[in-house]
Amino acid sequence: MRTVELLLSAELEASVRRLWHRLHAAGLPSLATHSHPTNRPHLTLVAATSVGRVPEFALPLPVTLGRVRMLGRALVREVVATDELRAVQAAVWDSATEPGPMHSPGAWLPHVSLALNVRADLRPAALALLDGVPAATGKLVAARGYDSATRTATVLVA
Repeated sequence: MRTVELLLSAELEASVRRLWHRLHAAGLPSLATHSHPTNRPHLTLVAATSVGRVPEFALPLPVTLGRVRMLGRALVREVVATDELRAVQAAVWDSATEPGPMHSPGAWLPHVSLALNVRADLRPAALALLDGVPAATGKLVAARGYDSATRTATVLVA
């Protein structure tokens, strides 16, 4: 599986990492414990069998991180989907081969993950811990490709 991801500005990334650490300190699942060198807060635009030439788009893009919620079994921070962000995502979607349906432009729910595979019995505590976290604004500053087979990331747009 290959993905195309947008990376957060240093300040916005730090704000997400603080939430990761807050969850971990409370004994809850968190991406703070995922130690692979490519692990960092990001916004996935598409996941697919392969991705062709990624269309050109301008960075940085302004972004707002909104409320914390569950998205399936993942604890996430919503990303406000501006028209500009949706246009970038749709263009990247068009460059993908066999993209997953959850990333189709009409179904895509932009988010930054805080914890994956959160057990049902831990979800209320995780949501309560991060209830009322204020919106955070910043920029999406780079794009990378990630290859899950080799577990490597490649800079696409800097």
